[in-house]
Amino acid sequence: MSTAISDPPPAAGSYHRLVAQRLLILAGLAALLLLSVAVDVSLGPARYALPDVLRTILFPGAADLQMRVVIWDIRMPMALLAVTVGASLSLAGAQMQTILANPLASPFTLGLSAAASFGAALAMVLGVALVPAAIGLMVPVNAFAMAMAASLLIFGLSSLRGVTVETIVLLGIALVFSFNAALALLQYFASEQALSAVVFWTMGSLAKASWAKVGVTAAILALCTPLFARRAWALTAIRLGETRAAAMGVPVKRLRLEALVLVSLLAAVPVSFVGTIGFIGIVGPHVARLLLGEDQRFFLPGAMLSGAVILSATSVLSKALLPGAVLPIGIITALVGVPFFAALILTRGRKSW
Repeated sequence: MSTAISDPPPAAGSYHRLVAQRLLILAGLAALLLLSVAVDVSLGPARYALPDVLRTILFPGAADLQMRVVIWDIRMPMALLAVTVGASLSLAGAQMQTILANPLASPFTLGLSAAASFGAALAMVLGVALVPAAIGLMVPVNAFAMAMAASLLIFGLSSLRGVTVETIVLLGIALVFSFNAALALLQYFASEQALSAVVFWTMGSLAKASWAKVGVTAAILALCTPLFARRAWALTAIRLGETRAAAMGVPVKRLRLEALVLVSLLAAVPVSFVGTIGFIGIVGPHVARLLLGEDQRFFLPGAMLSGAVILSATSVLSKALLPGAVLPIGIITALVGVPFFAALILTRGRKSW
């Protein structure tokens, strides 16, 4: 009799197996990310064997001086910036898709990346500092300021009465075209040197990575992730529809506005450091959703890990495709993301999301 009472019901056993399966998937993504980072650090103009790289990372004091400088001062910041930027953009895209109920929502498609590119171009072409106190950091500060301005515009309009999620997405698309047109106008009047700098920045690159940038992006990620985690149940409920979520006691409008603020921060800071990197905010969340489902307890870390793995793998490809050269990662993410984006649109036309 006591054995029968202590046995869990079949439903509970299925739930525990599902949780274990999802935790295993998260562990697999984490292991894949560590492997990708190690390979990323080993590649470059001078290629090192993976065991030597791991020894230098784990025991830097016992490593060769030249190898230690190359790995810790040059390659590790680039590899870790790919991780933090990929995780931030993917998390931002995941929560945009959640609160707007649209699989095409991301920092790239809602105009934040285009706004950041225009802000950076203002500094490169005209020497305009949107924040006068940051004269020495005009490019990243301008990019951040413009991305936040675009975010605040979307944030403000989304709070107006009668504005739907479809309206917000259409507004984002309008912002993309508007900022791209303004950027093209600046490029038309730019000098050859400024034009070259703008074009390279808009391609997206990790070439100017530093430990300070890694620290800032990691800090923003560490600030926003717990805030989203505290709202995991409400964010999961909102995927059932606004009416059902409101009936469950979820303050839908307030939750959407709070999420937009955090998403703006997550998107604006990385873009201001590395330039325009598209489609990570779309591809990463959909990979996580495919593997882990909609439960935010697993979807949230899964989206971050997926985005980090994708951008880290992109960094590896940028070094491996042309030996001795490092391609801008924005080019590679676009080549991968455009077919995925098209497939998403065609799939959504045949079934509801």
